Amino acid sequence: MAEQSKPDEQLFELLTNLLQQVEALTNQEEVELRSKIEALGLEVTKVPSNPSKNLDELEIARELDKLSAKLDNVDEMISSAMASDPQVQSLLSISADVWMPVITATAEERRSFTAPVNDANLEDQTGLPTQ
Repeated sequence: MAEQSKPDEQLFELLTNLLQQVEALTNQEEVELRSKIEALGLEVTKVPSNPSKNLDELEIARELDKLSAKLDNVDEMISSAMASDPQVQSLLSISADVWMPVITATAEERRSFTAPVNDANLEDQTGLPTQ
């Protein structure tokens, strides 16, 4: 990993390496997991558009409620995975410095992210060939 690499590049390098390890251990190509990594790449690069109208307090509250529900769902998934598998807890703990900057990035920081759209982009970011 380059010292000056962007947080999203570090995250996707980690995810790609983990994916390759899983594929090597199972001797199967993980198409669904690869697809989810690509979707995550697109998600982390989303920058909220500037609203064409001013939102009133009620609309802002509704949007915040939606975001809060999404975060609660993610928190529940992470918590249950950590509770059921100590290796998940260990992996999340030791890799927090890689994924936390990506999920806590501001809109301005997200503008500088680069999303992996396909296997070629994953290979370009990590320098490792994908299967």
